[in-house]
Amino acid sequence: MNNEQLQALTEKISSELFGRPFLHKAEFNPRLRTTGGRYMLQSHNIEVNKKYLEAYGLKELEGIIKHELCHYHLHLEGRGYKHRDHDFKQLLKAVKAPRHCTPLQKSPSQQSKRLFVYECSGCHLMYSRKKKVDTKRYVCGKCRAPVILREERSTLKR
Repeated sequence: MNNEQLQALTEKISSELFGRPFLHKAEFNPRLRTTGGRYMLQSHNIEVNKKYLEAYGLKELEGIIKHELCHYHLHLEGRGYKHRDHDFKQLLKAVKAPRHCTPLQKSPSQQSKRLFVYECSGCHLMYSRKKKVDTKRYVCGKCRAPVILREERSTLKR
């Protein structure tokens, strides 16, 4: 699917479900990583993450478009368009749009590869951290005793 097809699909969903035209631009944004799509308040354009189409198919993409169109139409009407607003929640329910999209699976390069386990030398409280900590600079938050690196393990599952 390209940007023209996405634009046509967005216009179709808008006219069929909302009864109003979509007069702005819908396009794929390859820089989106953690979100399915976003509605731009100033330009009124909709940006969609193409990875969701590739991972979950057209049904998930349509859900994302419905969600963003809820923001779009409510904002243009001057009603509550934010996630916490009652108008937004009602419109989501009316058009059967998802409140959140399905999370993308993390690639091995995005997953944490190591886990550092520290122990307090005083009270023996265990701390787990993704990043290595300079034990000369940090002390236990409970008893103020020095912390010691106990083990370093790999969390990458193969």
